Amino acid sequence: MKTVVAFYKFVELADYAEMRQWVKDHGLRNNLRGTILLAPEGINGGLSGEPEEVEAFFAGLAEDARFAEIERKYSQHEDHPFKRWLVRLKKEIVRMKIPNIDPNQTVGEYVSAHDWNDLISDPEVTVVDCRNEYEIDFGTFKNAINPRTIEFHEFPAYVEKKLPQKDAKIAMFCTGGIRCEKATAYMKQIGYENIYHLQGGILKYLEEVPEEESLFEGSCFVFDHRIALDHNLQPVPGATRESAFGDDHGYSES
Repeated sequence: MKTVVAFYKFVELADYAEMRQWVKDHGLRNNLRGTILLAPEGINGGLSGEPEEVEAFFAGLAEDARFAEIERKYSQHEDHPFKRWLVRLKKEIVRMKIPNIDPNQTVGEYVSAHDWNDLISDPEVTVVDCRNEYEIDFGTFKNAINPRTIEFHEFPAYVEKKLPQKDAKIAMFCTGGIRCEKATAYMKQIGYENIYHLQGGILKYLEEVPEEESLFEGSCFVFDHRIALDHNLQPVPGATRESAFGDDHGYSES
């Protein structure tokens, strides 16, 4: 049984290009598979391996103080859901195409998985799914708005057109937390006041909230060969790659 981890951290990495080979070699030594993205704004990735080798990888990362705390979401799978081990350099770890958006400077209020149901059940709160339309087709939270984006960089245009009230209470979520975190940073920067986001995303919610208490409907699309996970973080039978992306798609909540 393999341990599967989705993770990210927004942190200034001026030396991100120089880090690539070290991260690649560290993963190879631990027999990992997955895709890691490095950019000036941080690290984002998904990986799989034997439990002790996965933990050795994160212990190695933590030797660099910038990676001492990384948001992680865990699940299990009978085999590697990734084909190979890749470390890629990017301009952004999640592509918004708007410069100078820094969640380390300003960000919405984090909401834990256990507090999320109360927040989104408030009739005064507008709940927005920050993911793309093909992901939302698999499942989403009850009464969440679908922005109908194809890629995340379309999200700011949706905000401008459809969310004009900057004093409204808005709760946002995504797969693992990275897109909604960056989206709240963008919205706070342009003047929105009451912005919340699900810490750790849907994956952390499914990991921590009992199914009988869940307000998530359907399955959660993931960026690996499992395609979609049920509330027990198990692959959904019949989910196919063709319905979402091509065979060579690397890990990226884009």
